Amino acid sequence: MAKIVYTGEMDPRLCKSVLGETIPALAERDPDVIYLDADLMSCIGTAKWAKAHPDRAVNCGIAEANMVGVACGLASAGFKPIVHTFGPFASRRCYDQAFLSGGYARNDVTIIGTDPGVTATMNGGTHMPFEDVALYRALPGSTVIDVTDPTLLVSVLGQCVDRPGVKFIRVGRKQYAKVYEEGSELPIGKAVTLHEGSDIAIFASGIMVHEAMQAAKALESEGVGAAVIDMFTIKPLDEEAVETWTKKCGAVVVAENHNQYGGLWSAVSEVLAKRCPVPADCVAVEDEFGEVGPQGYLQERFGLTAAHIVEQVKTVLARKG
Repeated sequence: MAKIVYTGEMDPRLCKSVLGETIPALAERDPDVIYLDADLMSCIGTAKWAKAHPDRAVNCGIAEANMVGVACGLASAGFKPIVHTFGPFASRRCYDQAFLSGGYARNDVTIIGTDPGVTATMNGGTHMPFEDVALYRALPGSTVIDVTDPTLLVSVLGQCVDRPGVKFIRVGRKQYAKVYEEGSELPIGKAVTLHEGSDIAIFASGIMVHEAMQAAKALESEGVGAAVIDMFTIKPLDEEAVETWTKKCGAVVVAENHNQYGGLWSAVSEVLAKRCPVPADCVAVEDEFGEVGPQGYLQERFGLTAAHIVEQVKTVLARKG
């Protein structure tokens, strides 16, 4: 069960530290788990453990496509590979291997892409994936997760190890707002309602969950009741939750740290078109490449803040009438 403890405060744990603890713990618990990285072990705190366990960890160097190919080969031999590199290299650079050697060949592999979207900050536009979700959504049988906080990261990573297919987890390495109590179990594929409301439903993922909660608070002070739903599993999408909250509220805004094409907004829109068309819009990157800057600047630059959500909510509600 998920216990919601959101107050707006940041979780003291860094997600890179959580990865550095969780990956070795999973490997020590299950002898079939093997960890592969593209020369970025020091970036998530796994280097020391990997050095001590050379039979359980492989540094593949800066050769991400090869790394995913190796991981899929290990999966075909019965291992449970966990692969890590930065988001653009975990998606764009190795996509053919993930698609064919992973998905098409029915191999089970967990791929972690760190620093998605604006969380890439000073690494700049070349390292700032706004399209990773779209790519992995298009891979048949895949699972796509946008992490909300460290507790959710621990929960989904543990589930992914034994889940079939290609699993893609996007997560920033730094701090997130604390949403869930440590130890909470958050089943993949099940959305979590964080805030009740009846005027509009805000479906959010990743860093935008915090922004959505702040927006709901601001809207509440103006007499607008906004429901906030954490859609951390973008595929398979919890279509029942989307339909339930859409029918209850009659209006929708989607907030994501991703391009407006192919991500959560697209996934939710597909449900709305089939089941319950209502006034809807999104807060997302508007078909642009990334750029260099601190995260706060980038969220303002690309319109990914609570204030932008509030503005979009008011626009959609005006259409609702």
